[in-house]
Amino acid sequence: MFILTGSTSVDNNHIMHSGTGRISRMKMYPMSLFESKESNGAISLKKLFDDPYMDIDGIISELTVEELIFSACRGGWPASLKRKNDTAKLLIAKDYLNNICESDISTVDGVQRNPVWTNLILRSYARNVSTLTKKANIYKDVAANADSMTLVTMNAYLNALEKLFVIEDIDAWCPAIRPATTIRAGKKRCFTDPSIPVASMGLSPEYLQTDLKTFGFIFENLCIRDLRIYSQALGGKLSYYHDRYGLEADAVLHLNDGRYALIEFKLGSREIEEGARHLLEISNLVRKYNEKEKQVPLREPDLLIIITGGEMAYCRADGVKVIPIGTLRN
Repeated sequence: MFILTGSTSVDNNHIMHSGTGRISRMKMYPMSLFESKESNGAISLKKLFDDPYMDIDGIISELTVEELIFSACRGGWPASLKRKNDTAKLLIAKDYLNNICESDISTVDGVQRNPVWTNLILRSYARNVSTLTKKANIYKDVAANADSMTLVTMNAYLNALEKLFVIEDIDAWCPAIRPATTIRAGKKRCFTDPSIPVASMGLSPEYLQTDLKTFGFIFENLCIRDLRIYSQALGGKLSYYHDRYGLEADAVLHLNDGRYALIEFKLGSREIEEGARHLLEISNLVRKYNEKEKQVPLREPDLLIIITGGEMAYCRADGVKVIPIGTLRN
């Protein structure tokens, strides 16, 4: 027997039996691009881990940047498959956001909350999506328009939004390759679906086509959503790496058997070289650490991946795999 958890919260106080030994819980996410049939699924994440030398050269994504932007704005909501026109499809995320603010935020745990404050918090969170912004900075932004709100109150709202599976931050990966004080350990701000920050900021596909810098952050959230979905059956867990020297990996995908991939998200091809350099440098740091700590070595990354919004997949001479998000599947 399974209990499916998703955007509707379950009040555990009303469950008469814990279900231990008889009930398994499985988190339900919105649809990935493969599930919505926008990714052709030519590259399997599982097969990549099983065969890191798999030939991906020349595999093509049919998704244009304009289509990718629309997909992020529309979101992975199953109801969108039933809507006949694009305007109706885009309304789903807006309706979902309105329901969160007006109803769900208060019914999730029986505490009455302010819809206007909820909207302000979501908007500020959306402006900081895919960043390491501290909660204190988000609070300053929100408090400018809600001066009677305390930090404790805002944290209670954020906890409710986590229970509703609206926001889902990413923890830091802190290996021993740098001093502990050097590696940033705060959370990366993320939503369960990229359409939520888009709707919170009141953006449209047309606007994002003219502001690709902003879409870059939305694109990262879309990729994180899909990676969570694709790796779920493999026991996948996402983190990120960022140190005070500017070295980063946008995501570190750990599987339950110990294998892991270092991943960068780059919307365009101009940033691929920088992303590859970061991944190779982190991999090299692990290798150097193992030369010193031979008794307790760290596993070296099984895959180095750059996920792009581009057209063609290929493996670079240095081993870094460049993969369009429109070709990925589980």
